[in-house]
Amino acid sequence: MSHAEDHEGTRRDFLYYATAGAGAVTAGAAIWPLVNQMNPSADVQALSSIRVDVSGVEVGTQISVKFLGKPVFIRRRTQEEIDEARAVNLDDLIDKDDRNANKPGLDASDENRAMDEAGEWLVMMGVCTHLGCVPLGDGAGEFHGWFCPCHGSHYDTSGRIRKGPAPENLPVPIAEFVDATTIKLG
Repeated sequence: MSHAEDHEGTRRDFLYYATAGAGAVTAGAAIWPLVNQMNPSADVQALSSIRVDVSGVEVGTQISVKFLGKPVFIRRRTQEEIDEARAVNLDDLIDKDDRNANKPGLDASDENRAMDEAGEWLVMMGVCTHLGCVPLGDGAGEFHGWFCPCHGSHYDTSGRIRKGPAPENLPVPIAEFVDATTIKLG
């Protein structure tokens, strides 16, 4: 093999690598806008956490707020509602998981679903786990909690599914008290 043939192979290798490198950069430049457009928009990112003033929520009432495009129920329960929820035998529940993003993987006892130790505050996504309808609240249904009239799902005073086609309890989103009258969602 002559000295000239050795350089020819090296030049050829260089041209292959340079062409492949330029092709990779060009492909990346073409694909980047397609991937980047899948990121959430600025308005969605701005709403990834909200603060809700609950100072006007009286005992026995609830408010609904919109969070990430979905309704969230914030209920200040009466002692009677808390007692009713805590008296439920866990074996009677359809879904035995707490569905609480703040305390994942625990059982569906009321203590694991409520925001505070006393159980007065309950925060849940207001979307039926069957087909995504919005359940009616304020003691609706056979278990005095929420009722989805579209297909007949009944939730108790802790938002746990008790009767009907819904397979899971109403989920509890990431939420915390930032002060005595403000709840931060997200």
